[in-house]
Amino acid sequence: MRRSPRVEPSRNWDQNGGRRPSWGLRRRCRWGYEYLPPLGLLAVILGGWELIARSLGAPYILPSPSEILLRMAIDWRLLLRHALVTLEEVALGFALALLLGLASALLIFHSRTFQRVLYPLIIATQNVPVFAIAPILVLWLGYGIMSKVAVAALIIFFPVVVNTVDGLRSVDRDVVNLFKILEASPLQVLLKLRLPGALPFIFSGCKIGVTMSVVGAVIGEWVGAKAGLGYLMIHANARLKIDLLFAAILWLSALSIALFAFVSFLERVALPWRRFTHE
Repeated sequence: MRRSPRVEPSRNWDQNGGRRPSWGLRRRCRWGYEYLPPLGLLAVILGGWELIARSLGAPYILPSPSEILLRMAIDWRLLLRHALVTLEEVALGFALALLLGLASALLIFHSRTFQRVLYPLIIATQNVPVFAIAPILVLWLGYGIMSKVAVAALIIFFPVVVNTVDGLRSVDRDVVNLFKILEASPLQVLLKLRLPGALPFIFSGCKIGVTMSVVGAVIGEWVGAKAGLGYLMIHANARLKIDLLFAAILWLSALSIALFAFVSFLERVALPWRRFTHE
């Protein structure tokens, strides 16, 4: 008896005979499950804020979201000019902290003497509040940009050093011994093994530091500055322009998110293999 050929089910149909949703529909459903709940929660919060602010009728105490957005639209040039100043301070502080942090981490890793001397000093700098250090830096470096750069660098420096040292120590000892068997020099071991292995740790420290650096720059601007979002916040509060104060806070939040996203993008470019492990 001749057997009839087996008919394979189409990819567009499931085992029960129902039609499977298309790839575009599945993607839209996935987008809805991931983004609709937080967007709905944000809409509820903003709606409640709007109702409470309008019921109070005191914009000098609590402006409504619509008033804040209107102020952002009116004074966007002013906000942009001060945001660029803060961004310059953060960028210079990040570059300075990254350079000094990597150098200090290498010294701590390769020398027990530096580890015993530098590590306590680095930890001690984190025990002192930034508000206590910022006036001293302003007194030493003046009201210009360098005092704010120093405050931002001081905040970024600690996570960069700690994460880099941990990354250098995380390399498999067997792989290091293999390099030594192949007669690799200490510099080759460092450049071709330890630093590439420490890159995920370094980027983690950078993402933490670059987010907190905005706080450091703003604190420096509060203590003494001639421009910047922190400077704008102080003057807006003194003139009871609370809507402008909230607008500056939103710009600071957007700046922190943008810097974090930029460092994450650099991480994905420098470490493409990590992207596939997380997807």
